[in-house]
Amino acid sequence: MHSRIFVLIACVAILSITYRIHAEPLPTAAPEDVGMSSEKLAKIGEVMRLRVTYGQLVGGSVLVSRRGKVVYFEPFGLMDAEADKPWQADTIARIYSMTKGITTAAALMLVDEGKLALDDPVEKYLPELADRTVYDPTGNRPAKSPMTIRQLMTHTSGLVYGNAEGTPVERLFAETNPLDYEGTLQDLIDKLAGLPLAFDPGTDWHYGLSTDVLGAVVERVSGKTLAEFFQERIFEPLQMVDTGFQVPQEKLDRFAVCYEQKDGKWIVEDDPATSRYSRPATFLSGGGGLVSTAADYWRFFNMIAVGGEAEGKRVLKPETVALMSHNQLDDKSGWVADPGSGFGLGFRVVCEPIPADDRQLLGEYGWGGRASTQYWSNPREEFTVVTLEQTLPYRDSTFVVVNPLVYEAIVDAE
Repeated sequence: MHSRIFVLIACVAILSITYRIHAEPLPTAAPEDVGMSSEKLAKIGEVMRLRVTYGQLVGGSVLVSRRGKVVYFEPFGLMDAEADKPWQADTIARIYSMTKGITTAAALMLVDEGKLALDDPVEKYLPELADRTVYDPTGNRPAKSPMTIRQLMTHTSGLVYGNAEGTPVERLFAETNPLDYEGTLQDLIDKLAGLPLAFDPGTDWHYGLSTDVLGAVVERVSGKTLAEFFQERIFEPLQMVDTGFQVPQEKLDRFAVCYEQKDGKWIVEDDPATSRYSRPATFLSGGGGLVSTAADYWRFFNMIAVGGEAEGKRVLKPETVALMSHNQLDDKSGWVADPGSGFGLGFRVVCEPIPADDRQLLGEYGWGGRASTQYWSNPREEFTVVTLEQTLPYRDSTFVVVNPLVYEAIVDAE
């Protein structure tokens, strides 16, 4: 009985989501109409509420769709624990590295238009990054080849993030601080021009500043700022009305607090009232600068999941979307500890069934963000999931809990 009530509540929430900012309601369906079980989907809510009760997260939301229809969308817990403010369906969250998928799609739109090619050298568009060197403790040496656009999308460019306790190259990046949110995207490029790569482009995988550089390429090629390009080419066509590099003053009441777990307690890491997101952004980070809602991000990711279309309009070519969601790496197990995983253009891709969970089938793809936000899709089973929360450090525990429950809710073969 309780599970039916919670699914009913979730469905009512779905049907009432028109937002205060003029987005069309999300396309919805009864779970049974697309081969899923309402009762089994309700287990997601039961588990998530228990996690909130036991202090495993402060609040968040889970959205599940199948065949382009939202079948489950429910918020849990609090967006502001100090104010006892519930997480809502339209709560705005920092999506950090979930920005990377949007930046990659923006660049691929330019590829589709013939203005950019995947194997073009980056220096063709950003001459400041010509003549790259590779770090060597005995003296930096010239890179064997230039970075390419494809390598930016797959994190095989040799660019890294700064880490004061990391490798020598990561320490150099940390000292130079190219990812300065008080600076500009041009400042990033100018600083990178004086730093060595961690390895020759195309010879290894390392998560880092590649997608921020890709954002600079989008700006140079399009002649627009990244904010302008996103707004005109992605956000407006897809009705992503709450996504951007800043939270406007009139929406700050919907902007969640970001928490960090220390000594078993949740500490405020970023308060909306003083957050950099409450001010106009000077550094437009294509690697991690956006805020969004679950519904907005679903509109973007569902466009990818259904082959590049939204609202009857072609956004990306089908063959381009296929490249995004298929492994692009020669060594499909060498980039992370997960056996069977690879990387497409902007996403992690399952290349083989994961031994620890054989329900993660070939082709499942997705990624996440620093504050434990996540999204993933399985093209064979035709489902897409977006989960939001605002908790540091990053953990994938919501994915680990929710993904098996989504598979269990698929009943069309029964």
